[in-house]
Amino acid sequence: MYYIGVDLGTSAVKLLLMEGSGRIVNIVSREYPLYFPHPGWSEQEPRDWWTNVVEGIKELTSGCDRSQVAGIGCGGQMHGLVILDENDEVIRPAILWNDGRTQKETDYLNNEIGKDKLVELTANIAFAGFTAPKILWVKNNEPENFKRIRKIMLPKDYLAYKLSGCFCTDVSDASGMLLLDVKNRCWSKEMLDICGISEEQMPKLFESYEVVGTLKKDIAEELGLPETVKIAAGAGDNAAAAVGTGTVGDGRCNISLGTSGTVFISSSHFEKNDNPAIHLFDHADGTYHLMGCMLSAASCNKWWMDEIISTKDYSGEQKGITDEMLGNNHVYFLPYLMGERSPHNNPSARGAFIGMSMDSTRTDMTQAVLEGVAFGLRDSVEVARKLGIRPERTKICGGGAKSPLWKKIIANVMNMKVDVIESEEGPGYGGAILAAVACGEYASVEEAASMLVKVIDTVEPDPAIAARYEEQYRKFVKMYPALKDTYSEI
Repeated sequence: MYYIGVDLGTSAVKLLLMEGSGRIVNIVSREYPLYFPHPGWSEQEPRDWWTNVVEGIKELTSGCDRSQVAGIGCGGQMHGLVILDENDEVIRPAILWNDGRTQKETDYLNNEIGKDKLVELTANIAFAGFTAPKILWVKNNEPENFKRIRKIMLPKDYLAYKLSGCFCTDVSDASGMLLLDVKNRCWSKEMLDICGISEEQMPKLFESYEVVGTLKKDIAEELGLPETVKIAAGAGDNAAAAVGTGTVGDGRCNISLGTSGTVFISSSHFEKNDNPAIHLFDHADGTYHLMGCMLSAASCNKWWMDEIISTKDYSGEQKGITDEMLGNNHVYFLPYLMGERSPHNNPSARGAFIGMSMDSTRTDMTQAVLEGVAFGLRDSVEVARKLGIRPERTKICGGGAKSPLWKKIIANVMNMKVDVIESEEGPGYGGAILAAVACGEYASVEEAASMLVKVIDTVEPDPAIAARYEEQYRKFVKMYPALKDTYSEI
């Protein structure tokens, strides 16, 4: 049987066709626009997602026996606000995870409702990218639109709704809305009341590996697939990527170098989040996870390459960076191009190069961008370490993980072994695995991950390089506090 994994990203949707054995048969990627109607805003049209998913599935399955497709599982960008009216029409463009317009609402939740209260209700504090502040923003700034809301959903759940007709979400993605009682895996009525919404407007909750429905007749006919195709609840992109990298079970770690960057640590049990600088969410395997998220990761390198030095030769720009240069760079980069979430929670933060001199080179700055993202990710690792969680190795995925140099930098900045897996498809592969579990191909997410995810290489830290990076990281952590007040002024 075949299983389709959908990775609904910020710049493109990537669709993956997987055999039950785990072999990837085909991959299709289709891009769509991203809109910035005002500085700090970030929006997309849900119809663009749907159009590209439909056409993408047709292309993905064109060379196989479509009658053998058994299930579809979606992973996707988290936190985005999709709102539908009584006619199931999208009311306004989706407000995305990296949108920074909700500072007023975020401050209201953290300061007036109170961080302690939020942690009690949801295990987390408010961040500007979360969904609850977005709902409050619509209520405060677009009251007519707010009155029209009948359904509130997340980006990947819009796809599940269009495919199956089921108004649903999964607990991993719902954890990032700041509306879920994470410990008890149910909606927090008190948080819904705070936002002025009802449980009737919220989707039904499922575990990520559960079946929410089957393909609607008209959609099955359009796609050329059987109506019996099961739709799994799926997962937020980071939880889906964790499944796709085998980061399930207690104390496993995954680092994602996608548009955003994440440190994801799985946990078999719920613990009170004593440091809400990182998130405590439900995991796609039925347990929990800690996650630190920085808003700009591989997108920093894309910005530097595409917009500043105008080249598509990413690997060529990294060729001149030798082992002797690692940990010896005098240029630093603060990777806050879209503001920052973990651990600073500051949408006003911005990127900066520091330490340049007359002898600084293009190569130094390219290296600084890669190192700045690694240092930013280490900030979240340090929070986990202070909580007593000390993983000794990590998996890695995302577009940035295709760079051997960047993996080496990550290994040495973290002073952790970095395991490279056979498939670096992350969320798409995880979505397909969840679909396979939903269809009964495997008994559990953990069983599927243990059988399908294969480590093919390990990048080990070099003691000398790691020591140099340790010294550099101690300097890096002083830079954001020094600029914090300036960010709010500019």
